[in-house]
Amino acid sequence: MQTQTKNNKIENKLEKVTIVKNKWCLCDEKAKKVVFKFSEGYKSFLSENKTERECLNFAVEEAKKHGFSDLKEAIATKRKLKAGDKLYAVNKDKAIVLFVLGSEDLENGLNILGAHIDSPRLDLKSNPLYEKNGFCLMDTQYYGGIKKYQWVTMPLAMHGVVVKKDGTVIKVNIGEKEDDPVFYISDLLPHLRKEKSAEEVSGEQLDVIIGNMSFKNDSQNEIVIENLKKILSSQNIDEDDFISAELEIVPAGKARDMGLDRSMIVGYGHDDRSCAYTSLQATLECEKPKKTAVCLLVDKEEIGSYGATGMKSRFFENMVAEIINLSTTYSELKLKRCLNNSNMISSDVTAGYDPTWAASYNMQTDAFLSCGLSFNKYTGGKGKSGSNDASPEYIARLRKILDDNNIFYQFTEMGKVDQGGGGTIAYILAEYGMNVIDAGIPLLSMHAPWEVASKLDLYHAYLFYKAFLKI
Repeated sequence: MQTQTKNNKIENKLEKVTIVKNKWCLCDEKAKKVVFKFSEGYKSFLSENKTERECLNFAVEEAKKHGFSDLKEAIATKRKLKAGDKLYAVNKDKAIVLFVLGSEDLENGLNILGAHIDSPRLDLKSNPLYEKNGFCLMDTQYYGGIKKYQWVTMPLAMHGVVVKKDGTVIKVNIGEKEDDPVFYISDLLPHLRKEKSAEEVSGEQLDVIIGNMSFKNDSQNEIVIENLKKILSSQNIDEDDFISAELEIVPAGKARDMGLDRSMIVGYGHDDRSCAYTSLQATLECEKPKKTAVCLLVDKEEIGSYGATGMKSRFFENMVAEIINLSTTYSELKLKRCLNNSNMISSDVTAGYDPTWAASYNMQTDAFLSCGLSFNKYTGGKGKSGSNDASPEYIARLRKILDDNNIFYQFTEMGKVDQGGGGTIAYILAEYGMNVIDAGIPLLSMHAPWEVASKLDLYHAYLFYKAFLKI
């Protein structure tokens, strides 16, 4: 006996086997062209914005093009806000919130899309530069959950900023142009590693090789590091300037179409820039909403959302307070009512079923690529620990939006019980009492240097985020 389920799967109840209905078959050639065109803009965004600061700059430029103005200027001039006004606020060049003011009273709540723009990577330490046996290297600390062995023997790029004592900011982007040099982390050849695990790479071994050319100093000693210091000095960077630098080591190269059918995209940073891009595009195109529409792009999710630019900071709450203050008479009670009555989509990716590693997945409940946007009622770990758990009333409202707008979707979990699990920013916003659920696209190889996403899922995430802002 087989029954067709709402979330696009056919379930054989006797054998408990789930057969996935890939949604590409429901797209005609015209629909496929629309999906592919949307994906081209995303690929460019992913290729050109590999750090939080770069994503932030992209968001600000796009916001200005679409008629958004800086909230800071509105505060300074005490400008009275009205329905239809579009504003953005930046938090220390690494997080941003955008508002499109709605026709309803702010106390009725907001419709919020929240994603993060940080991704797993390697960060240079404050004193990174050293020489060892003819090589000049840079010491790193890994950021977020990574498999360390995946970062060796591949071309790497360096992105970030160096801030001089006089306040001068030097932007760094090395390794992305075809004529740029790249960087590299070496690995032990298999001939010398017969008794060791292929995955045995420690954090201390993730040091980046940046040079091998010696330079004769005044003492006639041939020193590699002196040559590198000379090159840095030519760019107005002294060794001490690394103390006030923020330099990230990321995979070098552009996002690319994947598969002979070009149905997928392989690139660095799908987690969570796929959801950040689609959320941003939906907000930029939002006009005259009922509830005030919000796009919140934050930092530090991959390490627990701590710090001044993470979701646990008061930045978002403070900016909502400023919006209320410029729109009406401010009170703390109005702020609390506004946040409590809000609806939020925690736009974050999830694990996509991988047939190569099938033993780690539950085919009954896990997300599949090209089956649409994935909703996780709860995330967390064992026993739902650390998770937000969306209410059935909220889910029912979202189902109607999805079906009314012919959006492809699936309701899923992440891996087997007692084996899978993960976290997002959902639980932090839920502390205000608002409705929150996780909704993003499934990925293959999440947290690897190169991740894989479906173009179809990406586009339907964008469609849902647009529809959500209108409720």
